[in-house]
Amino acid sequence: MPLMGKKKFNVINQAKKRVDAADKVTGRAKYAGDVVFQDMLIAGCLHGHRAHAKVAKIDTSKAKALDGVHAVLTAADILKPQSWADYYYITDHVKYIGDVVAIVAAETKEILEDALKAIEVEYEDMPGVFTVDEALQADAPQIREKGVGLVDGIPTKGTKGNIFFESYYALRKGNIAEGFAQCDVVIEKEYRTQFVEHAYIEPEAVIAISDPFDGLMTVHASSQNPYFTRRYVADALGITMNKARIVQRTLGGSFGGKEELVGLIAGRAAILAKATGRPVRLVVSREESMIESPKRHPFKFNYKIGATKAGQILALEGILVDNSGAYNNQTQFLNCRAMIHSAGPYNIPNIKTDTYGVFTNNVHSGAFRGYSSPQVIFAGEQLIEELAEALNMDIVELKRKNILRYGDLTATSQRLSQETIFADMMEDVIAKTDYQAKFAANAVQTGEIRKGVGLVTCYRGAGLGAETADAGGSLVTALEDGSFIINSGITENGQGLKTAYTQIAAEAMGIKFEDINLMGIDTHSVADSGMTVASRGTVMAAQSMKKAGASMKKLLLETARMLLSATSLEEVDMIDSVAFVIGQPERSISVAAINNCRLWTGKQLSVYEWNEPKELLMNHHTGQGNAFPTYAYGVCVAEVEVDTATGYVDVKKVTSAHDLGTVINPDTVKGQIYGGIAMGMGFATTEEIEVSQGKVGNHNFDSYIFPTSMDMPEMDAILYECEDPEGTYGAKSVGEPATEAVGAAIALAIANATGKRIKRLPADLERVLLGKSLRAGGDA
Repeated sequence: MPLMGKKKFNVINQAKKRVDAADKVTGRAKYAGDVVFQDMLIAGCLHGHRAHAKVAKIDTSKAKALDGVHAVLTAADILKPQSWADYYYITDHVKYIGDVVAIVAAETKEILEDALKAIEVEYEDMPGVFTVDEALQADAPQIREKGVGLVDGIPTKGTKGNIFFESYYALRKGNIAEGFAQCDVVIEKEYRTQFVEHAYIEPEAVIAISDPFDGLMTVHASSQNPYFTRRYVADALGITMNKARIVQRTLGGSFGGKEELVGLIAGRAAILAKATGRPVRLVVSREESMIESPKRHPFKFNYKIGATKAGQILALEGILVDNSGAYNNQTQFLNCRAMIHSAGPYNIPNIKTDTYGVFTNNVHSGAFRGYSSPQVIFAGEQLIEELAEALNMDIVELKRKNILRYGDLTATSQRLSQETIFADMMEDVIAKTDYQAKFAANAVQTGEIRKGVGLVTCYRGAGLGAETADAGGSLVTALEDGSFIINSGITENGQGLKTAYTQIAAEAMGIKFEDINLMGIDTHSVADSGMTVASRGTVMAAQSMKKAGASMKKLLLETARMLLSATSLEEVDMIDSVAFVIGQPERSISVAAINNCRLWTGKQLSVYEWNEPKELLMNHHTGQGNAFPTYAYGVCVAEVEVDTATGYVDVKKVTSAHDLGTVINPDTVKGQIYGGIAMGMGFATTEEIEVSQGKVGNHNFDSYIFPTSMDMPEMDAILYECEDPEGTYGAKSVGEPATEAVGAAIALAIANATGKRIKRLPADLERVLLGKSLRAGGDA
């Protein structure tokens, strides 16, 4: 099992400096909120601040009468109040506190604030539904017309209820009844997770400019998915997409959060720009972002699992229900991934799980780094450890008996046909961390400060998989001075994509890393390559960049062959921007001379390539089939100290090991892992959007507690490589796997330290203190 560094490449597999590093550290990078245009108006939104209510009356006359106010619009004033993606630009029926009932454009921020205060609204409050349990009650108010109910435990069309039908996924493998009948030990457990805020440094921001001559609406945006945002702008204005242009500015964090809300505010700003004929900037305040932006989906898990006395897991049954909030576009896709991974990385012959979301009058849930996996792994790994306890078996031994290996069938009955180093990784990490000895010693300790250690094994389908087509395109352009421009429909969101794509293009072309510049996203410059989500940017979407680079290299070598008087293309090669005759390095020519020759002889200087993935077929009634092209495996060990007098959890060390296939850039990979550890710590111990009857209790970072640099533990990132041909140069996903296992590992470590099982996150002071001791037979 090779660690990173065994493969031989010219550019990739090396720690190249990030191409955007200098701009960010010197302040040259321009974020959307930094963009200024002449005669720009300032826009804002009036939020309903009610969980569920109809607007009985709204009076905007006083706001409109203020000097410096150029537009005050309500739902009745615009072409299309509801967006294509369920959410509303402006509404007169508030379904959660973040709904917007009016938008305003004014000369200054001060005038804007006065105008928003001057709008008078009368509401008719309506009954609400707030928790998963309330939403599933037979007599619960139906808050969305599209909601359905359960028939024999299955979401069914034609019924009344609060279940988001399109988010329902069933997984059926083997015979669940026969499986449980053969089990010697069967346990049933429940786990829950919380709403979590993305907490990006930069709040959502857009600037919309309407061209009065050609009708083009250009929006500069802090958008994770500019093409997604373009759809909102075209939708809001009722124009064709070729009249809506999005320019992505430098992004100050997103993690999935800048999809829905940025699209909505881009639509609102575009509406105001069109109405006023002037540029409009709309920058969301932190408080507004906290109440309107999407959160990580809270889940309720009910699991039943059974095994033989020898520890062979034979059956698993589960119901996974997530709180979608008032609107949702993501749950229907997120739950597909949750279903596929609902049984964990174990070889279980009989599985039955049902996964679906429910509508509530809460802030809506959306894409968030991990896209259901942090929640699913938290519940699944608690369940496996509780099964080990019921069997009176060492957790490592139980994992050894059941962990997925080469040739096994996953929960969707996909055979693992590529090199699978999962079990070897687990053994390596257990040895490196001395996990078993620490686990045993911690179980008998006394004293106020107690140590704990937790082990998580997990896997993640790489890319979008069978969820949707994982295709994309890339453009490479050669310039006469020997430099190159590359572009792609995939976006840099802070994850290091510009650097990775530059390395991949350089590797494919034989060009120096320094000779390539990656353009940012302008939706009018390159085709949509799908959303930058699912850790697909390098593993799958970059395939087109590799292809474009290879095609460009072929063109360059054709000219080099002629200039070097070689008889065939096979005789020449290119390394470090120099073409040469193989075996005769003195017969060489610079790429600048090649490009210049091609320019003045009228030869092609640009290549565009599109990559379509291989077909993956799944039965969406049973969840059976090939879900992903390949899988990335992870092993995480967390070590904590718990103050049993206060409940404070001090995370001391996290060892995070990942199967990366091929490492494109080890420094950026480690950066992803370190950031993922910080995010996983918050998920496990402190972070929660506190929601009561639909009202958000923490509106800013003074009351939303996430780990800082002072809280970070010792971190050991272990990079493994294997031979897997599916990803770009064999690469696998890492952006989301970097955080997915950490929360679960910390929760397990707390249980090892205190003897108290954490069944609901976050494991804050009260839950750690008040949980009943498992060693006395209780639950937290």
